[in-house]
Amino acid sequence: MGTVKKFLYLNRTAPYGSIYAQEGLEVALIGAAFDQEVSMAFVDDGVFQIKAGQDSSGTGMKNFSPTYRALGDYEVTRLYVEKESLEQRGLTVEDLMPLTYEDEEDDYKEKPSIRIVDSTELADILARQDVIFNY
Repeated sequence: MGTVKKFLYLNRTAPYGSIYAQEGLEVALIGAAFDQEVSMAFVDDGVFQIKAGQDSSGTGMKNFSPTYRALGDYEVTRLYVEKESLEQRGLTVEDLMPLTYEDEEDDYKEKPSIRIVDSTELADILARQDVIFNY
């Protein structure tokens, strides 16, 4: 058996108006179900994908944002949010959904999945991935 590859799903698009955001989430969950090491990054308008209190009623699309809460159950525990993208859109970490996971190595304590990183740190994270999917 080979080494586990690192897959990062880079989310750049707003959650509604196209199918990319929902497809990216679904593909990440599928990858995690097949024991891939999955992480996600949210940049540009992609930061809106994990904004709390989404209302998709005016878009004609179903609000799929509650599905992000399942990521921790699939061991997707590294969600990187680019600080500059948040700031440019007038958002803070408090505007984001409280996405967490249970750390089985620490007596199943609930821990935050979201990590705010600057663009330099994100570039380093991207460089360490084996595969990057853009959505």
